[in-house]
Amino acid sequence: MSFTLGNILHIDLGTGKIKAEPADEKVLRQYMGGCGYGAYILAQTLPCPPEPLDPASPLIFSCGPITGTAVPTSGRHTVVARSPLTGIWGEASIGGSWGRELRRAGYLSIVVVGKAPRPSYLWITNDGVELRSAEKVWGQECEESDSMLRAETDPKAVVSTIGPAGERMIAVSGIFTDGEHARAAARCGLGAVAGSKNLKAIVVRGNQTVPVQDSAALKAVTKPLLGTYRVLAKGLGGYGTPNLVHPCADVGTMPFQNWRKGKWEGAEKINGEQLKQRFSKGNFRCAGCPIGCGRKVELDGKIVGGPEYETLALIGGGCLIDDLEALCRLNRRCNQLGIDTMETGSLIGLSMELYERGLISKEDTGGLELTWGSVPAATELVEQIGKGEGLGALLGQGINAVVKEVGGLASEYAVQVKGMASAAHDPRAYHSIAVGYATSNRGACHLQAFSHAFERNVPMPEWGLNEPADRLEVEGKALLVKRAQDLMGLFDSVAMCKFSLFAGVNPGIMTGWINAITGWDMTPQELMLCGERIFNLKRLYNNHLGISRKDDTLPGRFLTHKRGEGGTVKSLPPLNIMLSDYYELRGWSEEGIPQPEKVAELGLEQWDVHRPAKVAFG
Repeated sequence: MSFTLGNILHIDLGTGKIKAEPADEKVLRQYMGGCGYGAYILAQTLPCPPEPLDPASPLIFSCGPITGTAVPTSGRHTVVARSPLTGIWGEASIGGSWGRELRRAGYLSIVVVGKAPRPSYLWITNDGVELRSAEKVWGQECEESDSMLRAETDPKAVVSTIGPAGERMIAVSGIFTDGEHARAAARCGLGAVAGSKNLKAIVVRGNQTVPVQDSAALKAVTKPLLGTYRVLAKGLGGYGTPNLVHPCADVGTMPFQNWRKGKWEGAEKINGEQLKQRFSKGNFRCAGCPIGCGRKVELDGKIVGGPEYETLALIGGGCLIDDLEALCRLNRRCNQLGIDTMETGSLIGLSMELYERGLISKEDTGGLELTWGSVPAATELVEQIGKGEGLGALLGQGINAVVKEVGGLASEYAVQVKGMASAAHDPRAYHSIAVGYATSNRGACHLQAFSHAFERNVPMPEWGLNEPADRLEVEGKALLVKRAQDLMGLFDSVAMCKFSLFAGVNPGIMTGWINAITGWDMTPQELMLCGERIFNLKRLYNNHLGISRKDDTLPGRFLTHKRGEGGTVKSLPPLNIMLSDYYELRGWSEEGIPQPEKVAELGLEQWDVHRPAKVAFG
């Protein structure tokens, strides 16, 4: 090829072998990059992939063709591995500036296998790659690790690091970047995978220009959207995702008291307006972002990243904590220790309910009173989870581990799908979320489909959606979710922020960007087929691990418990009806497995569950 999007970096930490090779254009055209390329690499381990913490299990950091270019919101990459939290497909999309820096160093993706003999980090520049000792920073929290590693390498370097939780291989640990701003690949426990490899961090400094085939064409596609991005910047840039607290509380989608209550007056104390008035010190933005939704807050004289909506909803609303300063501090401690605020908030809420119902006692908690709204209890549990101590040693293994250990009726109060705690959006409020959660490849994730955006305020004329869909309607939801999942997989593969949907980005615009960058001649239909291929390959990966129709369900609290108040007084999602329609549209069997015809259509025959491939990862 005369034009390449960059190199793929293969690293075996056990042997110290480092190899870079040009990205395969044919593979990228089928899977783009990001989570799509990650799926392609992880699928090479089928039909019997290694356990998540096995040295042979790949850990993949992958940008897309859009990452680091002039495309708005292009500062994203995805981390992929088999999840130690759920045991199945794991991925986490992350913003910040690390992805752009990797592309500026000449690389598109990194595939890491093996286990280093001692704590180590990777130092990547235009000139090459070094595997260095991380013994001086092993044990340090994320912010300190970032500062120390930049001092050791280059002040302008960007650091992607784990904290003490990842080092201890705690199943709710993530991978964090951008220092005190704390952008996180938090879900699925991928920090534990890095820890299992003795990989503390990947530090990158690049100064090359990210390759673009036709800069004029790229500018022409982008220019008409600049006005809508400016409008977005006034809303999301002004308040960030905490501005969702008000509308989400009103519509009945927030997880009050571990998803039991439909209303909670405390929401008024933890919304975006309160955060801005009391703690805001401005905003920050990911690379290439005109929106700037990140919040800066001041705590003890230091400016750090503030909590997102999901954190306020799950640690705040889910645990009935209405102390906004405490929530800012809890958010920061999670970031410093390197743990997922969403999983952590869900675990604390579950613990409080188990305590209330007598399923765990003071003897189990080490004397902690896990009463609703208790800041001291939540603070202590965050420390314990991040350090693997006390009750936190159990909680850090995830919701399914807690349910198994506690036994009895504990499963009735566990709000999870496939082992991952639910995101802070209730399928009783948006019926499409029910299908999205049930079929999401990584668990109860709102971002794998993001379909509620089309039920709230995003039109998509290409799909016949000229106005928001009725959120409690059943008809058409299966098709909406299928299309949205394929599109969101593309966002995470090309890779760019999903907030660009609100600026009017659609498959046609994405295709224009990709063609301008790569010189390809893709059509929007071909691009959407690529999204469908990516989603189905993830599904096939899970099928090989035993995931099927039995796992595509929701917790009883979502399916059978009416909230009784708020915006979803009596609503319950009719999941089985929508799921049956969804399987038919997907070309899957009644057991939730892609049919041979669909597999052949997408070119995925070597991973067909009905005919397992004998593929060795090497």
